[in-house]
Order: sequence, then C-alpha cells, then structure tokens
Amino acid sequence: MDKRLFGLLLSILFIPSVSFAESGGLDALVGQINGYMAKVLFFDIFFGLIPDTSMPFIVAWLLIGAVFLTLRFGFINLRMMGHAFKVIMGKYRSPDDKGEVTSFQALTTALSATVGLGNIAGVAIAITIGGPGATFWMIIAGFFGMTSKFTEATLAQMYREFRSDGHVMGGAMEYLSRGLAEKGLAKLGKALAILFAILTIGASLGGGNAFQVSQAVGAIKTQIPFFVGNEWILGIIMAFAVGIVIIGGIRRIAHTAEAVVPTMIFIYLLTCIWIIASHASELPAAFNLIITEAFAPTAVIGGMIGVIVQGFKRAAFSSEAGIGSAAIAHSTATVKYPVRQGLVALYEPFIDTIVICTMTALVIIITGAYNAPEFATLREAKDGAALTSAAFGTVLPWFPIVLSLSVVLFAYSTMISWSYYGERCWSYVFGEKFSIAYRLLFVGFIVLGSIVSAKNILDFSDLLLLSMAFPNFIGLYLLHGKVKQALSKYRNKLKSGELDRELSHT
Repeated sequence: MDKRLFGLLLSILFIPSVSFAESGGLDALVGQINGYMAKVLFFDIFFGLIPDTSMPFIVAWLLIGAVFLTLRFGFINLRMMGHAFKVIMGKYRSPDDKGEVTSFQALTTALSATVGLGNIAGVAIAITIGGPGATFWMIIAGFFGMTSKFTEATLAQMYREFRSDGHVMGGAMEYLSRGLAEKGLAKLGKALAILFAILTIGASLGGGNAFQVSQAVGAIKTQIPFFVGNEWILGIIMAFAVGIVIIGGIRRIAHTAEAVVPTMIFIYLLTCIWIIASHASELPAAFNLIITEAFAPTAVIGGMIGVIVQGFKRAAFSSEAGIGSAAIAHSTATVKYPVRQGLVALYEPFIDTIVICTMTALVIIITGAYNAPEFATLREAKDGAALTSAAFGTVLPWFPIVLSLSVVLFAYSTMISWSYYGERCWSYVFGEKFSIAYRLLFVGFIVLGSIVSAKNILDFSDLLLLSMAFPNFIGLYLLHGKVKQALSKYRNKLKSGELDRELSHT
C-alpha cells in the first residue's frame, strides 16, 4: 500500500506542474467543484428578497451561536481573562495533569493554525470586498468567538480519549459522538462526528494547506522573479519542510509552534506598530472610516449586510472560533480541569482577530492600499498577501522582502498544525494505522496549492472550513449545559481559594 501511495504522491507532485496546470484544467475543475459545493452547503437566509444582499446560512449560524454562548456564560470572555493568563503562564500546573503537551504548547499549536495568512491575506481580502467597515465586524466576531472557542476546548477536554499508543484522540468528533450518546442521540452523534471529520480532512487540505501555499507563492514571487512560472518548485521546497515536522506527530508540532509562533507574532506586530506610529496623525481618521463604513458603507455590494458578512466570514476563517478545529489541539493539553484549558482558549480569537487582524487592517487603511489604483490588479485577483505586502512597502520599501518571508513562515506554521487536525480526523474515520496515507496526501496537496489560482483555493477553503461549524455547533448547543455546570464549579473553587490551596500541596 505504501508503494502505491508513494507513486500517487509522485504523480501529484510532478505531473500537474508540467501538463495539467498549463492547460488550466486543474484550476477549472476546482472552480466547478466550488460551484457545486456552494449550492449544496450554503444558501441565502434572505432567499434573495433583499437586492444585492445575501447572508450565507453558515455565517449566521456562527454569529447566532457565538452570541448565545456569550450570554449563556455571562460574558466569560471578559470576566476570566485575568485568570486565564495566569494559567497560560503556568501558575496552576499540577501533578494530576494529564495530556501530551502543556497548556501553552496547545495554545501556540492552535495559534499557529490561526495566526497566519488569515491575518495577512484574509484581512486584505475582507477590506477589498467589504471596505474598511469589515474591520469593525471582524473585531465583533472575534469578541463573541472567544466564548465559542472556550466552549469547544472545554468539551474537547471532557470527552478526549487516551489511545493505547499514548496519543490523545479528542475534538469535535469525540464530543459529538460520545456527548450526544449520553443524551440518547448516539446515531445522530456518530453521523455528525463522521461529517465533521470528513469536512475537517477536506479543510485541512484546502484552507490549512493549499490556500496557505497559494498565498505564500504569491508573496514570494513578487520578490523573487525566478518563481514566476516555476511555482511548483517552491511547493516542493515547502512540502519537504512540512513533511519532516509532521512525521513526528503532535509533540514535534507543539515544540515547533512553541518556538516559532511567539517570535513570528512579535516581529509582525512590531512592524505594524512602527507603520501605524509613523502615520499617527492619520489614525483618528482611519478609526472614523472603519466605524462609518461599518454602518453606512459606500460602494460596497450588499450594503451593511454585505460588510457584516465579509467581516464575520474572514474572522471565522482567521480565528476558526466555532469551527471546532482548535478543539483537537486543546484536547491534548495537560490540565486537571477541562474548564481550565477552555479559559486558555479564550486568548486565541483575542490575539488572532482582535489584536493582529486589527493591526493589519489599520496598516492597509492608513496607507490607502485598499483603494489605490496601482494595486487594482492585486485586489481583482484576491491576492491578499501580495496586497498587504504592497501596503507595507509604501512605508518601508525594504519590508516586502521581510513580509514575504513572514508569509512563508505563517503559512508553514498553519500547515503543520492543520496537518495534525486532518490526521486526527483521518485516523478517527479510517484508523490509526492509515495515518501515513493522510500525511503523504497532505504533502502532495502542498505542491498542488502552488499551481492553483488563489481565488479558487480561497472559495474552496471557505466552503469546507465554514461547513465544519454546522455539525460542531449542534454539539455546542446540545452540550453547553454540561460546560455551564463545570464552569460554575470551577469558579466556586477559584473564589473559595481551593484552587490556590491545591498549589500549596504540589
């Protein structure tokens, strides 16, 4: 079997780059698949009654669910941020903790999957389509998404399973199957778990892989002309770099993420702050434009609803709150109380969307890159990474080179984490012994992503990634009562000082 898979991998790596890609057949095929999937998986909840305005069901599903959970848990995303930070810093570690990686490693692994091209390319695309006002709705989505992330990470800890080989199997597929079985809905839970796993496998190959490569190639070839027409070479280089990490499983992925992600975020934010500070006098006007365009957009298809859709859509793609993907990483964390890792997960959408996405948006807006005529081609192609690079370049002429490197690193970190998400779901459906087949397939898709257009990959990624929210949120709705009870018990222990007394006995 391995030999046949290896032969298939070679054909994926080399044949498309020579013939099929040149004919445009592969790109056209992806476009056709997108069209079919959109009709099946999405529909306009307004049913076309509002001219030039549509709200995909799945976007509304994420929004309503996130708001519901935030209200149900009493704005836990505000009240427990301080305690969550102490957990991240390691204050509440205990000998009773069980898992494969630390809370911080689980957080950085999840962040490595979210902090990436969604923050660089996705924000630029949102502003290109929805205008500056999309930034406001991205922030709002990130705020409510913090509670969605808390809920799914807590459930992932509650229903995780330790396999005989010592690895953890956890995530939405586990709390859907086992959690709903407790409620007498075993068949529904199993069906939703399988659906979630299949969608995650597809999303890992699309948004977590091919889209990352496509955007990285777009940024790199603007700085290195050699890769124009030779994109597949960069794909092979990235495939090798990813392959040597994902073979080691979650521990190697976690150690890599722990080392790369904080440094990567620091360098990127420092540059954003430098550019924003150099345009400090324009900052009030930028914020005013964001607020104004959020509620009274001009020249944006779909008006205010169109802006909201773009903001929430990009925020969902960036932070993945409510999607269920990060729950797979958080299930591996070594913690005593499931709620404790859920609180750590609060910081994901905060860092990813509220902080980093906002910084990127401000750079794009204050430099005028979002509507500058000279960047019209990039906007039409939805080449978000290249547009963001151009925005930085208007202030720091040398920075596009650094940003191009950052894009590759962001893409790389996202890919290694998503490979784990996909591999866990693949193993859930097909068994642990076939995990190598997925890893080979994942590596093959890296090269595939380097030769397919950014637009088709973007649409394909959105369809699969957002669709994961449907089965996942059914689980969050039906099981949120158990999370509520666990949260109440945890907060009572925290208030009584029991959690601090536990530390004195360790």
